Amino acid sequence: MKAPGAAGNDGDTKGSGGTGPTAPEGGGSAPETDGVEVESELEADGGAGPGADGGAGPGADGGAGSGRGLSRRRLGARLLALGGVLVLQAALPGSAGASGGPAERRALQGLRLRYGSARQAGLLEKHLEGVADEARRFLGPSPEHPYYAGAVVLAGRGRTVALHRAMGDAVRYADYDGRTDRVREFPAAQRIAMAEDTVFDLASLSKLFTSLLAVQQMERGRLELEAPVHRYLPEFTGGGKESITVRQLLTHTSGLRSWAPFYQEPTRAGQLRLLWSVRPQETPGTVYRYSDLNLIALQLLLERITGHTLDLLLQDEITAPLGMHRTRYNPPLSWRRVTAATEVQRPPWSGLDRGLVWGEVHDENAYALGGVAGHAGVFGTAWDLAILARTLLDGGVYAGKRILRPASVELLFTDYNTAFPGDDHGLGFELYQHWYMGAMATPHSAGHTGFTGTSLVLDPSTDSFLILLGNSVHPVRTWRAGSAPRVAVGNRFARAVPVRTKHGGPAWYSGMETGGSGTLTLPPLTPTTGAARLRCAVWWDTVPGAGALHLEASADGQAWEPLPFTTVRTTGGAAEQWPQGSASGWSGRIWHRLEAPLAAWAGREVRLRFHHAAQGRYVGRGAYVDVLRVSEPAHLLFAEDRPADASRIEATGWSRSAD
Repeated sequence: MKAPGAAGNDGDTKGSGGTGPTAPEGGGSAPETDGVEVESELEADGGAGPGADGGAGPGADGGAGSGRGLSRRRLGARLLALGGVLVLQAALPGSAGASGGPAERRALQGLRLRYGSARQAGLLEKHLEGVADEARRFLGPSPEHPYYAGAVVLAGRGRTVALHRAMGDAVRYADYDGRTDRVREFPAAQRIAMAEDTVFDLASLSKLFTSLLAVQQMERGRLELEAPVHRYLPEFTGGGKESITVRQLLTHTSGLRSWAPFYQEPTRAGQLRLLWSVRPQETPGTVYRYSDLNLIALQLLLERITGHTLDLLLQDEITAPLGMHRTRYNPPLSWRRVTAATEVQRPPWSGLDRGLVWGEVHDENAYALGGVAGHAGVFGTAWDLAILARTLLDGGVYAGKRILRPASVELLFTDYNTAFPGDDHGLGFELYQHWYMGAMATPHSAGHTGFTGTSLVLDPSTDSFLILLGNSVHPVRTWRAGSAPRVAVGNRFARAVPVRTKHGGPAWYSGMETGGSGTLTLPPLTPTTGAARLRCAVWWDTVPGAGALHLEASADGQAWEPLPFTTVRTTGGAAEQWPQGSASGWSGRIWHRLEAPLAAWAGREVRLRFHHAAQGRYVGRGAYVDVLRVSEPAHLLFAEDRPADASRIEATGWSRSAD
């Protein structure tokens, strides 16, 4: 939870609950551009794809796909190689109106998000419905109190929003007694049910908007990524702050502490003095620490170089061009009845005594700063966030309106924190974080969370997006901990994106159960020559260090040993060696050809098996195995497509799945 008055740190800890002021938040038509890569026997992903015609939603019309620019790593390496004197404008190819991939060209033509079916989005209806079921489950004891009073979940792929559901209450609790841990609820007639267009305090999702505004200024040549902050804010000095760069603010590597009690300063001048007096706790660039101070400093920098306040910048540069009409700072009183309530704020769990916070920013520091802050304060709806997601997946353009160039979007999704494994971070966006993305987490996934119970995840590899907005601090922040609903819906949505075989039939699938383990065992075989080989197709996605696909061999079916193998991407390239007999991490959403020599077993009986293990709290999308064959030059020892051979496969924890 937030420390009393910890207006900074508007988030949850990885895998826990954010327990103090240092806790980080942290028959449709075929797909158009689906990011799918195929091989001669199998292809990853297929069937009905995003972009098929669907029912009209707000801002109807659309097609699907996702533009691709420079790779994240290549662009990041190019920029960092410039040695800290980067003016972004000079590094970005093309002009603001330059056309990119098919998705970007469609976006420039004015295509918009629309509602459609799961099939039209290229998603599996059963698992997509499961996303809503998972979100709804946390309206009950989680484990003692409800995780949130209500929530809105939205999921889509391409330009099709295939799921948009509201559940529970936007306003339920009138008061909370911290001494007894009891609440006073509004009478049933006075409660307000959650609606699909309910407005939420987005909390730290505000940081994404501040980051977008900063990158816009880089495009225009007003701001340099590697420049020291004090070049633009001369007051930002002392104690080593002179060496903090703009990039370090955006990637939380400045060394600044997580927050400071701005709400204790009654004047703007006092609040500024507090920020100027803060000293880095570590040498800038040597540590990752999530800090609201980074984005507050960036807000002041942006206001200084543009001459406009952050709320006006948000409106003029992002929300108005994109048509995000329900996204803003300081919503008017007329919005209150359509806004989700947050916390009953009283000491000691809050630094302020405000009673029920409803229609005003929850974060104490943002409230003290007048409701407009770089780290918190933006209110918005799930649909508006979907527009933002679609804009970024399409390279910075939506409905013909461009707010960023494609290469600028790549900066948002480029990992600048390679020196801090596990804390992958682009400019403002968190990357590859299973602790709230669940199985949606890939090296390309980007997103953020907000302390009030909000989250946004984008996956360019599947052109999909997931938004979960909950009022999880209603009635009090201590009723919830961790990111269990975010992980649950992320897992189920990842399962809704199919993995297809080219032959259209099923493959062996490990499943994606947390802590699950299973084996896929071939019958005993006796190779007669040293040229015998196991060959098959494999696809895997596991949590690095906590899950893997193992290939093992045994003489007696009791003692198993690793069997080294190689894989080659079906799109080509060099073979990858797996000398320990196991593959883990993310395989690129592409099928691989696997080959394992059996020379050591020539003349001996051997049993072969695949073993999938998922350990820890989080899982990936799982593993698939298909077209199993064991052969030598003159003899086919085993072929999965021969019914007699297939019937002898022993599957424990694996099943046949066509998706």
